[in-house]
Amino acid sequence: MSYSREEIERKIKEENVRFIRLQFTDLLGTIKNVEIPLSQLEKALDNKMMFDGSSIEGFVRIEESDMYLYPDLDTFVVFPWTSEKGKVARFICDIYNPDGTPFEGCPRYNLKRNLKKMEEFGFDAFNIGTEPEFFLFKLDEKGDPSLELNDHGGYFDLAPTDLGENCRRDIVLELEEMGFEIEASHHEVAPGQHEIDFKYSDAVKHADDIQTFKLVVKTIARKHNLHATFMPKPLFGVNGSGMHVNMSLFKEGENAFFNSNGKLGLSETAYQFIAGIMKHATSFTAVTNPTVNSYKRLVPGYEAPSYVAWSASNRSPLLRIPNSRGLSTRVEVRSVDPAANPYMALSVLLAAGLDGIKNQLTPPPAVDRNIYVMTKEERVENQIDDLPATLMDALTQLSKNEVIVESLGEHLYEHFLEAKGIEWDMFRTTVHPWEREQYLTMY
Repeated sequence: MSYSREEIERKIKEENVRFIRLQFTDLLGTIKNVEIPLSQLEKALDNKMMFDGSSIEGFVRIEESDMYLYPDLDTFVVFPWTSEKGKVARFICDIYNPDGTPFEGCPRYNLKRNLKKMEEFGFDAFNIGTEPEFFLFKLDEKGDPSLELNDHGGYFDLAPTDLGENCRRDIVLELEEMGFEIEASHHEVAPGQHEIDFKYSDAVKHADDIQTFKLVVKTIARKHNLHATFMPKPLFGVNGSGMHVNMSLFKEGENAFFNSNGKLGLSETAYQFIAGIMKHATSFTAVTNPTVNSYKRLVPGYEAPSYVAWSASNRSPLLRIPNSRGLSTRVEVRSVDPAANPYMALSVLLAAGLDGIKNQLTPPPAVDRNIYVMTKEERVENQIDDLPATLMDALTQLSKNEVIVESLGEHLYEHFLEAKGIEWDMFRTTVHPWEREQYLTMY
């Protein structure tokens, strides 16, 4: 929805809004915000609100700390759950330098930069639909998250097995009041695991929506005395949480991936895009699966892909082509997890697909059998690569790939590599409980 300044000011008055949050996303995908009283609204809408960029992960050094927040008027929304005495509204912002140029370390700006490259290929829209999953854990008596699940339900279960149903319903109601079009909500495979699907949209709006979705889920879960987590693999022995990404390119209102006469109803462009995704998959995984914990999910046996292959029917490969055709023709990447910075994840996925189109790549044959039961030799024979096994492996692969590095830009890439290198070293040098259980009495 598009808003003018006048419409925003009218809505603020009608809804009794007293505070404004100017939100943005840092390098690690964490939502940050500067909250201002209503008296500062005009200053904010004139792009004159300044903040200290040196205090934000992956932004700038202390000697170049002044940054400006430019609110995107189309992202204005009033948070329904805030106090009737004075509600809170928000804008999502782009980050700008003091000289009025876009800040290259702003993940949202970087996605827009990649979309401009897409337009040079003749496409005018990159449509995205995602399926972010999350777990609900009970809070302990101190209000801290416990590891006690809220239910023991399974896929599509109903109450009383699915005790998260009321919380999930309240989340849906809040999202709808904020303008989301919810397509489905249900219990997922693992106990305590849930999924809410919202309508596809263009890439920037969808990345914004993912961030808003996470905020709403966590806020409403708290009201139910629960903690919602988008951690990829919070529990051993059950499925982890993914965020499947469905993608399509449009040209003049037509889906560029659809060809009624093509094999499987797919166009040459679609096959080239698939080939690009597969070529760069091992390199973009560091961005789409950015935590140490992400790689506990990408293992055989729990529905998450761990091999680079594609299929129109099989759900074990990295890349699947859902059945819908026409305007709904799309490519689904199943490896992405909800810990990913959505702006950066969509940037690298788009760059990979466009590289396939640019170089007219051809994907290897589809794999329509269960890859998890194949031997290593069979996988090699079918041109199936393994996804990286650890965050360090993924960072090494990323550093070797010019296409993916360029899609991030120098600033984001260097700061991401540094932050994630530190994360890996902290994990690598920590003595974990498993090690003490295995070795303390043995040696």
